[in-house]
Amino acid sequence: MKNRILQLPNDRSFFLFGARNTGKSTLIKHNVRQTEHVYIDLLDLQQEEKYLHNPHILKAEVLALPKTTRLIVIDEVQKIPALLNVVHSLIEETDKLFILTGSSARKLKRGHANLLAGRAVVRNLYPFSFLELGQAFELDEALRFGMLPRLCELKQDEEKADFLRAYAHIYLKEEVWAEHLIRKLEPFQYFLEVAAQTNGDIVNHANIAKDVGVDDKSIAQYFSILEDTLLGFHLPAFKHSFRKRLLRKPKFYFIDTGIVRSLSRTLSLPVSASTYEYGKLFEHFIVLECYKLINYFYPDYRLSYLRDQDALEIDLVVERPGKPLLMIEIKSAEEIQPKHLKPLHKVVEALGDQVEALCFARVPQALKFDSVTVYPWREGICRYLAPDAAD
Repeated sequence: MKNRILQLPNDRSFFLFGARNTGKSTLIKHNVRQTEHVYIDLLDLQQEEKYLHNPHILKAEVLALPKTTRLIVIDEVQKIPALLNVVHSLIEETDKLFILTGSSARKLKRGHANLLAGRAVVRNLYPFSFLELGQAFELDEALRFGMLPRLCELKQDEEKADFLRAYAHIYLKEEVWAEHLIRKLEPFQYFLEVAAQTNGDIVNHANIAKDVGVDDKSIAQYFSILEDTLLGFHLPAFKHSFRKRLLRKPKFYFIDTGIVRSLSRTLSLPVSASTYEYGKLFEHFIVLECYKLINYFYPDYRLSYLRDQDALEIDLVVERPGKPLLMIEIKSAEEIQPKHLKPLHKVVEALGDQVEALCFARVPQALKFDSVTVYPWREGICRYLAPDAAD
């Protein structure tokens, strides 16, 4: 198993959430393999049926455990939200620790579960980062097929494409339809394709609703489902008074480039450097890497983008408590010239020392253009968002 960046608590109960196939079960099994524990897999139909009909049997089982067995793992806990009331009671009354995994917090919220009122911390697991893959990482492969752990076990391009196409069907069947998150499957299925085609764009509910054939409220609900099942996230617009004409609508990004290519039906298309599609995928990849690492290392950082009505745009803004803002432009080019950095220079002119202006690109070495530093993308990400990895 490849080492994951995410550090899990070893002395308190916690939730581990992540989209399907991000490696939650593998990580947990690896971490607890040398610890005496009980493992409850709610994907097992017999176990699901047992606890669904009588969730309180869990308390009797745990109370009967020997003192040496302090750890209980419940995999896919969102399938039976009522179990959390029992877990809550057991945490209060015993010294047992619980690890609770799931691919969606939506059903827990809908079932009025309180996530144990702070008695268990929450951690999220994402597809691999390039840091976790080390020497096995290949940029073009990541852009074409994404970073879901299962892909590392597949050798042929056809196998990878088949897996990603099946992923969308399994997600629809088991995460959305089986959990009764929507009333009609067909509009949501079409929404996934449209949302993937507009990945990384500013969200326009009205336009997407028109394409899908539903109302704006349904589109908002659909995006909420994607966020709650951790298949994607909204990147908010940067809020600052230095420009009065800043746009306020968020962008939306799926959590993996391969998932986007599968949902948008573009897996069979080549990904060639110096093309528009390559540039868009590279930007998506860098945004995802920054998003993952900020969530793993710096949960107090805030990520956004900046754009005004005059088309000045900065791909990523990182708000760091007590430090200057990071303004990051993402370029897939191997050669960067000053003319490519005009938006960053304008922002520096407006905000001065409040800003550190960076460009992450495929350049072979770092470059300095006045107040803007261009980094090879790996070096830049490690320097600012994963310093331990840089060491």
